[in-house]
Amino acid sequence: MTLVQLQYVLAVAEHKNFTVAADKSFVTQPTLSMQIQKLEKELNIEIFDRTSHPIKITQIGEKIVSQAKIILMEANRMKHLVNEEKGLLEGDFVIGVIPTILPSLVPLFYKTFQKNNPKSNLIIKELQTDKIIKGIKDGSLDFGIVVSPLYEDQIVEKPLYYEPLVAYVPPIHRLHDQEKILETDLDSADLLILQEGHCFRNNVLALCDSSKMKLRPIKLESGSFEALIKLSNDGYGMTLLPSLVAEDLPENLKKNVKSFESPVPTREVSLVFHQSQLRDSFEKELINTIQSILRGKIFLEKDAKLDSNLISLPKK
Repeated sequence: MTLVQLQYVLAVAEHKNFTVAADKSFVTQPTLSMQIQKLEKELNIEIFDRTSHPIKITQIGEKIVSQAKIILMEANRMKHLVNEEKGLLEGDFVIGVIPTILPSLVPLFYKTFQKNNPKSNLIIKELQTDKIIKGIKDGSLDFGIVVSPLYEDQIVEKPLYYEPLVAYVPPIHRLHDQEKILETDLDSADLLILQEGHCFRNNVLALCDSSKMKLRPIKLESGSFEALIKLSNDGYGMTLLPSLVAEDLPENLKKNVKSFESPVPTREVSLVFHQSQLRDSFEKELINTIQSILRGKIFLEKDAKLDSNLISLPKK
């Protein structure tokens, strides 16, 4: 039994197809199939039911796949332990980032981190929060960047920054002429929000809750901030945005961005990882890189002074 054979098993288990698994593993399909067959012969069992399409994992195969994940995770931990002892920042670092953070944050730090740590390889995956939690727990992800708090067993949260929410109010909207927006100004009848599955949607709904707004049916929902902005410009209402998203807007649209009156609603963005992870040097380097880039443009800490000016929004 070899680690390579176990890696091939996990590839087939993920993709349910030998050809795709071989392609993702950068080997030929006959090579991958032969190695899995060798493992099955050694164990005297069948891991996969090859007669079904897509391929199914057998009952004993499910147990083999689960154990293979543990073995490979522990093998990687040994490499991480050695690198940590040597003070090396090298190898792959797989990071899951939620969709409402990735486009505005990752471009800010990615090139800088890679330039400063040329032997490291950041692998960024856009995933919803629940998949990031699952990935960290099963070892397929090293770290995650999410809106916190999560309150998850085995997951450590290190706040990166506190991001204010802003309102996007087009010229035809009733609130456009106001310099700043109050929570009580919000009306769910003309508030456009993201679809189910996005934690920013929950942030907005929590804000509606805190303002004692009677939540009527939301008129329109969409899967991206770009679509919400377009719908707003087309006269369907207003929307809320994270401040880093608003910063990236073209100049002609920034005039439609309104800040909230104090206390300002905000979301906490954190780096998360498994409590048993051994990559402390990477954790510290990534946090330092992100915070050094954001310093001066966003809140990095939530101290007593900020508490008086911010409302921390739960995920709900």
